[in-house]
Amino acid sequence: MDIFPAIDLKDGQVVRLSQGQMSEAKIYSRAPSILAKEFEDLGAKYLHIVDLNGAFLGKPANLQEIKKIRKNTKLKIQVGGGIRDEDTIKMYLDLGVTRLILGSIALQKPEFVEKMAKKYPLVLGIDALDGMVAVQGWAKVSKISANDLAKRFCNVGLEAVICTDIAKDGMLGGINLEFSEEIAASCKLPTIASGGLKGLEDIIKCKESGNISGIIVGKAFYEGKIDLKQAFDLL
Repeated sequence: MDIFPAIDLKDGQVVRLSQGQMSEAKIYSRAPSILAKEFEDLGAKYLHIVDLNGAFLGKPANLQEIKKIRKNTKLKIQVGGGIRDEDTIKMYLDLGVTRLILGSIALQKPEFVEKMAKKYPLVLGIDALDGMVAVQGWAKVSKISANDLAKRFCNVGLEAVICTDIAKDGMLGGINLEFSEEIAASCKLPTIASGGLKGLEDIIKCKESGNISGIIVGKAFYEGKIDLKQAFDLL
């Protein structure tokens, strides 16, 4: 199982949200590129970046910070938020980003995702509230279940799926392991759990489940609830 430290970007700054509420973004003072290097020094191999502005706008909005992160580290980077067309996918890959996360577009234009997955390294991002898929930076909740969406893309060539329980996200109340395992069973893809990690016990729990290939660590690190070096050493 892999650990993906997370950097969420809003207006060029590192922030963390609670249940996806942009109005309640907590800003952290460290520059994104310096923070990414810190993750690398702690033992990270991967980095999870979300362009929050981009998720709402439908196009990249924090590109300069992502470029600085790429230049400052050798981490494998996955980026999500505002990726809606092939040109954006190619642009990020040309920058040296390892793979891209497609979220809202998977619900709106599933055929596009199928086509792109045959050509590029892509990850499906499923963000759900009460089991239903949320889109456009979590601003809208659809009538499609997370499990149905996962099943829709199980055989199209995607590298992985990231599943986030929005109700848990940023609340430090613990990962929704049952939800993550349901998505893993539905899509038969490497599944990365996200939303609500509160400490080392969540990492142990996901590892022991045997069905989770990765876990995203965000607010727990920023609020000093987890020793990432200890977590990397554990795995």
